[in-house]
Amino acid sequence: MTDRGRDALTTTADTLRVGPSQMHWDGQSLIITIDEVSGPPVISRVRGTITVTPHAITNVELPLTSDGAHIWRPFAPISDITVDMDADGWQWSGHGYCDANFGTRALEADFDFWTWGRYPTTAGATCFYDAVRRDGTRFDTAIAFCPDGSARPTSAPPRTDFRPTLWRIRRETRADQGTTPQQVLGMLDAPFYSRSAVRTQLSGEVVTGVHEALDLTRFRNPLVKAMLAFRVPRRSRWAEPERGT
Repeated sequence: MTDRGRDALTTTADTLRVGPSQMHWDGQSLIITIDEVSGPPVISRVRGTITVTPHAITNVELPLTSDGAHIWRPFAPISDITVDMDADGWQWSGHGYCDANFGTRALEADFDFWTWGRYPTTAGATCFYDAVRRDGTRFDTAIAFCPDGSARPTSAPPRTDFRPTLWRIRRETRADQGTTPQQVLGMLDAPFYSRSAVRTQLSGEVVTGVHEALDLTRFRNPLVKAMLAFRVPRRSRWAEPERGT
C-alpha cells in the first residue's frame, strides 16, 4: 500500500489506476495488477496479479450511521479468487469476496471500535458487522448472502471474545453458545488494526473466514497516526513512464 498524490490517479468507466498499479473490470472479473514497493521492516518489490470473479453482484448498501455518512458496500461477497504474485509460493486460488467502505467523514470521527467478519457457508456467505459509535450507540448486523447475489438479514449467535492481537487489540466475533473462535492465520497485526483468518461455529457449522478488528480510539492517538508514515511508503510525485522503459 502506497500513498500517492493526485497526479498518480486516473480513472475510466472500467479502470482505476494509482501509479503503476490498477484495478480493471473486464465485464466478468476484477483484475488487480500490483507493482509496488513494500514498507518496513521488509522492503522489496511487490508485483503480480489478483483476479476476483464474482458469482453475482449485489445491490446491497448498508448505512453505518443514521445520516448516511458511512456506507458499507458488499459488491461481491461470494467470489472466486486467483492470486499470481512474482514470488515463490505466492500463487493460489480459492474462495474470495470484494467489498468497500465509503464515507464523507473520517472513520475515527464517528466510531470507537468495530469488528467485521465474512464467513463462507454451505448456503453462501454470512457477514457480521458490529460497531461502537462515538456517541455510545451500537451497530450490530448480520447478513446472509446467496450465490445469486440476493441478501437477507439473519439471526446472529452471541458476540464472543477470543485471543487479542500481539498489539493487545481486543477481538470478538459471532459464535455458537459454548464455542470459542480461533485465529488460524494472521494477515496483518498493527497498533490499531487486525486482519486474520478466523475459525468459528455458526448454527452448528464450522466455518473459516476473514475477520478484522479496528480500534479507532487508539487510531486517534497522534503518535499512532505518525507511525503510518514509517509503515506506508509515500510518493508525492508521479510521472507516467515512457513506453519501453
